Amino acid sequence: MKFPKTYSLKEIAEIIGSEFVGEDNFPVMGMNEIHVVEPGDIVFVDHPKYYDKALQSAATIVLINKQVDCPEGKALLISDDPFRDFNKLTNHFRPFVYSNGSISSSAQIGEGTVIQPNCFIGNHVKIGKNCLIHANVSIYDHCVIGDNVIIQAGTILGADAFYYKKRPEGFDQLLSGGRVVIEDYVGIGALCTIDKGVTGDTTIGAGTKIDNQVHVGHDTVIGKKCLIAAQTGIAGCVIIEDEVTLWGQVGTTSGITIGSKATVLGQTGVSKSIEGGKTYFGTPAEESRERMKQLANIKRIPEIIEKLK
Repeated sequence: MKFPKTYSLKEIAEIIGSEFVGEDNFPVMGMNEIHVVEPGDIVFVDHPKYYDKALQSAATIVLINKQVDCPEGKALLISDDPFRDFNKLTNHFRPFVYSNGSISSSAQIGEGTVIQPNCFIGNHVKIGKNCLIHANVSIYDHCVIGDNVIIQAGTILGADAFYYKKRPEGFDQLLSGGRVVIEDYVGIGALCTIDKGVTGDTTIGAGTKIDNQVHVGHDTVIGKKCLIAAQTGIAGCVIIEDEVTLWGQVGTTSGITIGSKATVLGQTGVSKSIEGGKTYFGTPAEESRERMKQLANIKRIPEIIEKLK
C-alpha cells in the first residue's frame, strides 16, 4: 500500500508513538508485507526468527521490536509491539469508512455495466465497461474490476484477510488495507469469496474463469486464462501462473507457486510448489501417473500377501 504522499521517518514515528533510528527526514512511501515490499516501504517483524529476512528485504524501513544494528541505507522504527503499530498505520492511512447507500457515490461504474438488485458497491470501487454483476454481490471498498467481467449472485469481493496473532486474551486480527483486482473478461461463479490483500492486491488475471463456491485467500495472484472448479480453497499469498487448471475441491497451503499450465485433479492437496506443464493428484500432490501406479499397487497387496503364504 502506497501512501498518498511521501512522509518522513519522524512523521511516521509520531503516528505510532515509537522511537526510530535514522535521519528525521528519511523518506517513507508506503507499507507492505515482506513478499511484496519495495524501497520506501515499511515492513514489520516481531520474531527473532525473521529479523534477518526483514532487515535484508527490499524494504528500507523496518518496524521491529528490538534495538538492532541498522543496515546501511535503511531506517528502523523501534516498537514494543510491531503488529499493533502496523495496524495503527493501516487505520491511519486506510481507515474503515461506512457507506450510506447500496452503491457508494464515490464508486465509478463503466458504460454498459449492469448491476442487479440488492448488490453492495463500496467506497472508491472501480468497475469497467460491459460488466454484469448479478444480485446480492458485495464488492468492498477500493476493489478494481476490469471490462467484460461477469460475477454471479452472492459472491463477495474484498473481505478481510484471515490473518491473526495469538495473544493470551485471544486472537488479534491484522487489519487489511489492500485491494482485490479483477482483470478483463474474468468470470466468477456464485457464492465465491475473494479476500483483499493485507497491504497489496489479490489479483485475478484476464480471462480466468472461476466456478461456484471457490475461496481465494489474501494477496494471492492468479494468472491469465486459468480454470478453477467448484469448492476449491486457495490460501493466502499463493501464485498461480497462467493457464493453470484446478479441478473441484483442490486445496492449497499458503505461500506456494503453481507453475504455468499445470493441471491439478479433484480433491488434491497442494502443500508445496509444483512445476508447470504437468498433471497432479493426491495429498500431498504428486504427478498423477505416479500416484495412480501407487494406488494400483495398493490394490494388489492382498494378492501379494496370498502368494507369500
